[in-house]
Amino acid sequence: MLIPWRTLFYQMVLNVSYDIVKSLCLGGHDILAAIKENSPMGEFIANITIAEEPRVNSIRLCLTGENAGWFYLEGRTIRLNTSFSRGLDREVQGSILLASLTCYEEDTKQNEYRVMVEILNENDNLPYFLEKTIQPRSISELTAVNSVAFSVKAKDADGDIITYIIDKLSPDASYFRIDLPNSGIIILNKPLDFETKTELQVNICAVQEMNTIEKYNTTATIKISVLDGDDQYPQFLPCSPVSEHTICTNPLYIANISEEAENTILHFSPGPIHAEDGDKDILAPVTYAILSDDNGRFTINHETGEISLRRRVQNRLMASSFRLLIMASQVNDPKKYTVTTALVRVVAENRFPPYFNRTTYKGFIIENSSPATLVSTYGSEVLIIQATDRDFKDGINPKITYALHPIATSTKLYHITEDGILIAKATHLSAFDRHILEVVATDQESGDVANATVDIEVLQRGQAPRSPFGEERLFGDVNVGIAGGLAAVLLLLAVAAFCLLLRLLRRWRHRRDPVERGSVALGKHPNVEPSSPIRTHQTP
Repeated sequence: MLIPWRTLFYQMVLNVSYDIVKSLCLGGHDILAAIKENSPMGEFIANITIAEEPRVNSIRLCLTGENAGWFYLEGRTIRLNTSFSRGLDREVQGSILLASLTCYEEDTKQNEYRVMVEILNENDNLPYFLEKTIQPRSISELTAVNSVAFSVKAKDADGDIITYIIDKLSPDASYFRIDLPNSGIIILNKPLDFETKTELQVNICAVQEMNTIEKYNTTATIKISVLDGDDQYPQFLPCSPVSEHTICTNPLYIANISEEAENTILHFSPGPIHAEDGDKDILAPVTYAILSDDNGRFTINHETGEISLRRRVQNRLMASSFRLLIMASQVNDPKKYTVTTALVRVVAENRFPPYFNRTTYKGFIIENSSPATLVSTYGSEVLIIQATDRDFKDGINPKITYALHPIATSTKLYHITEDGILIAKATHLSAFDRHILEVVATDQESGDVANATVDIEVLQRGQAPRSPFGEERLFGDVNVGIAGGLAAVLLLLAVAAFCLLLRLLRRWRHRRDPVERGSVALGKHPNVEPSSPIRTHQTP
């Protein structure tokens, strides 16, 4: 709706011809004109014409009023008065400049007329975003797709309509879209996931719709923090990722008990039994429960997940293991849960640790070009380093593994097999070398260890080995090289026969009656000494 003076302005434009005053002092008319903003200094505004000119020199014109400073008179012409530091700006001065033109004749005021100049708008301003609408913001990952994510607002001093566009080259432009270009409302285009992306960044452009050559625009970068929502289920730890999106498989917890165990807390591996909410920023508390049990034989602490054995196993051959289904669910949402398995194995009690029959083993190697050579004893046999376990009738514990303790660089020159046989890299050895190795035997079931030292010397090619205890030579001085080669062949044949014998022995053990095979599957040999648990002194 136009205000009254603007209506009057347009009416007067229709009633006057351009901006000519026909008779200024003798009943002229108001001056109406228009000029573009940003016009230069001295821009023409209007001419003043005196209809009757008796004694022209006695006529004096003067500009006064609120905006008179924007004009100056050049003879009978009104021009724009601007400067380098003061330009005509419609957005600052407004749309109309008002002044008064007074006509004096011989210093006597005769008439006064209005000068009204409209400032025509030009597209000379960039749009700008309202600062509060482009601040960093947070959005929950549970925000529904196709719902409003946030909104922005831009303005233009020229009053232009603004169109909003998402910059497709911005890092996370695919997450958002704009359905109504002039609204500034940003719609969520695809689901958010806190577990894979916690920070988003999108550039929004505000473009003028004015139909001019200039298409002024401005861009704002919006940073969005994705808030964790309660959309993940609990997970038992340690978590084993199966994809890049942190999808995990629950571990299998394993614990061993003996027939004598009762009213005891079980220690699981990997352990302890523990589950956490998959929403890492929420970590809702979880509660634990046993879904399958043997008539209350096991109980679980609902807050910690600690499992206890209440009743002992009467006969481990009749109940060799128990599989417990453990459930962890969120306290605030029982529908969010996960289930894993805890395997409880009933094994024979470990009463004796493994031990070596001697503290130091001595052996030798004859220098040769073979990539792998067996270490021999001075009794012309293959050096076998094997620990004894008195929990077994034959002293052989199949759960014992052997390793070389890395006490020196020479450890890299040797390898010990699962049967305790030392193999050397002969091509890396030099005559007269001497190596001291430490062998560690570990019972994988009980964790008990035993240690022994191996003293190995490297003999020169053709040199006959002598016993370190002063015994006679094992080979004569004649044809020593042949004897050495023959010994190496015999050693290799002996090792092959020994390994074959061990494999046959193991197969024979596994072919025993089903009760014994079940016991072996539990990780303990069936030939367990039922004697007193008193440990004997280890003799070196």
